[in-house]
Amino acid sequence: MTALVFVDSNVLLYRRDLTEPVKRPLAAAWVEHLWRAESGRTSCQVLSEYYTNATRKLRPGLDADDAWDDVQALLCWHPQAIDVDLLHSGREIERRFKASWWDSLIIAAAQSQNCTVLLSEDMQDGATYGGVTVRSPFTLSINEAAASYTARTPRSRHPPRGRPRKSVQPAVTTESRE
Repeated sequence: MTALVFVDSNVLLYRRDLTEPVKRPLAAAWVEHLWRAESGRTSCQVLSEYYTNATRKLRPGLDADDAWDDVQALLCWHPQAIDVDLLHSGREIERRFKASWWDSLIIAAAQSQNCTVLLSEDMQDGATYGGVTVRSPFTLSINEAAASYTARTPRSRHPPRGRPRKSVQPAVTTESRE
C-alpha cells in the first residue's frame, strides 16, 4: 500500500511556474505520481492559497478559469476542511513545535488525513511532527519516498469496546507416580 502524501501549495505552484525550469518538472512529476498512485492529499487552505497565488503571483499568472480547473481536479484528493477540530489540532502543533499558525494548520491537516509525508519547500526538510515527516520535493526522489515511507495504520485513541479478555492460564497437571 502506498503511503498518503500531503501536498503543500508551493509544490502545486511550481508545477505551473514557467520561470522555474528546474523545479517545475520535479513538482509535475510528484503530482503526476500521486495521481497515478491515488495517494495525494491536500486541504482547502492549500487549495485556496494555490488559487490566489496562481492567479496573482505567478508571472505570467494563470487565467482564473485554468486555476479553478486545477482546484476542481484536486478536489478528488479529498481536501481537509478547516473545522473546529483542525483549529484545535493546529493550535496544539503551534504551541508544541513553535510552528507558524499557517504551517500548523497544514501539519494538522496532514495528520488528520493519516499522511506519512508532507511535501513542502516552505518547512524544514526532514522535520517530523507527530508521525508526519516534511520532505522537499526537490531533495526527495519519488523512488526514495516509495522505499522509505510506508503507509501507517492509524492507532485508535480509544480503548477497545467490551470487557477485557481474560488471560488463559495453561492447566497444570500433576501426575502421580507409584
